[in-house]
Amino acid sequence: MKEIVVISGKGGTGKTSLSASFAALSDNFVIADCDVDAADLHLVLKPDKIDSHRFISGNVAVIDKLRCEKCGKCLELCKFDAIKVDPYSMEYSVDSSSCEGCGVCARFCPFDAIDFPERDCGEWYLSSVKGGKMVHARLNAGAENSGKLVSLVRKVARKEAQKMGSEIVIVDGPPGISCPVIASVTGADAVLAVTEPTISGESDLIRVADLVRHFKIPLFICVNKWDINQEKSMAIESYSAKTGAFFCGKIPYDKKVVEAQIKGLTVVEMRDSYAGEEIKKIWEILCRQIL
Repeated sequence: MKEIVVISGKGGTGKTSLSASFAALSDNFVIADCDVDAADLHLVLKPDKIDSHRFISGNVAVIDKLRCEKCGKCLELCKFDAIKVDPYSMEYSVDSSSCEGCGVCARFCPFDAIDFPERDCGEWYLSSVKGGKMVHARLNAGAENSGKLVSLVRKVARKEAQKMGSEIVIVDGPPGISCPVIASVTGADAVLAVTEPTISGESDLIRVADLVRHFKIPLFICVNKWDINQEKSMAIESYSAKTGAFFCGKIPYDKKVVEAQIKGLTVVEMRDSYAGEEIKKIWEILCRQIL
């Protein structure tokens, strides 16, 4: 079983369109949406939920107003400005969006008036999609620990693939190089970096490539909308060759991509799509190189 992670230097470069298209071109696969902060793969693949689970991570302080003696010790100790005081009633409370879950206020409250329950951060789901299974998640607004949720989604996806006897796990990763991206690529068999032929696209690609090289994972690169700046596309292709990455294709600008999004279809399902034909070639190259 092989795991391919699709990432990009920033959002909106087309990685979800590619991931969904790869799923449409596969059978008996598992796909994981690890862009948990802005998950949108479900809009295209239209999964049917099999089961759902709460994602509990970290803790949050809660002041019991009946036990609180309004001594102000928690306000004095909190380094994150999470303790609030009502100017009229002088009652103390915790702003959960500012609470970092360190527990100092609960530990040192002289009246044991602060509880420290686990934090409900969202949900994750196992679903069926055409030709395979999908693992995805929803992070609550303002909730943290997205890297931990990404690791969980990948772990469930790999376990499901083993159960199904699937030979491929496709991961739609987050953009950028932050903690969730590191959680998405660590231990993967291959990474496909999608970029656009712009100055910022090239700069973002270099940062992503450095990250992937750090983890010694085979890196594949493709350029989306390559024909809007052919000179920059050539520069990215040249960069790939110089750094040892495998350049696996150039996807042209194609209005059919937007049409596919409007219709809720993958790009490869659109008839007469130039972009769809190139995505098929990229998938064939990846499969030949990895499987």
